[in-house]
Amino acid sequence: MLIGMRLRLLREEKGLSQGAIEEKTGLMRCYLSRIENGHTVPSLETLEKLAAALEVPLYQLFRPSEGEALPLNLAQRKSLEDLAAQDGKTGEEARFLLHLKAIWNRLNEVDRDILLGLARKMATR
Repeated sequence: MLIGMRLRLLREEKGLSQGAIEEKTGLMRCYLSRIENGHTVPSLETLEKLAAALEVPLYQLFRPSEGEALPLNLAQRKSLEDLAAQDGKTGEEARFLLHLKAIWNRLNEVDRDILLGLARKMATR
């Protein structure tokens, strides 16, 4: 089940309105609606707030209830190679990632660790 549908189901089972969730989490109703209708994907931090408001453990947002069907028609993802064959910005970004992947695969483990350490330091600044 998609996360938005799961959130709506849990909210309705608890007898809560989107307004009640808004008061408990500080998240706007319009944002909650976008999540429930599958128009946006919430961050982990947002999911933690929603789980707390619904008084359920976080993992329960991802776990289907008994008898609940899993979605069957999941969209097929394109490979990076297929995306690289496209024109425009998507193709350009995919070609860059393929180039980066090729460089990464040529690095030895020590060099990879150095690059990852550098990236971690840059990300914390």
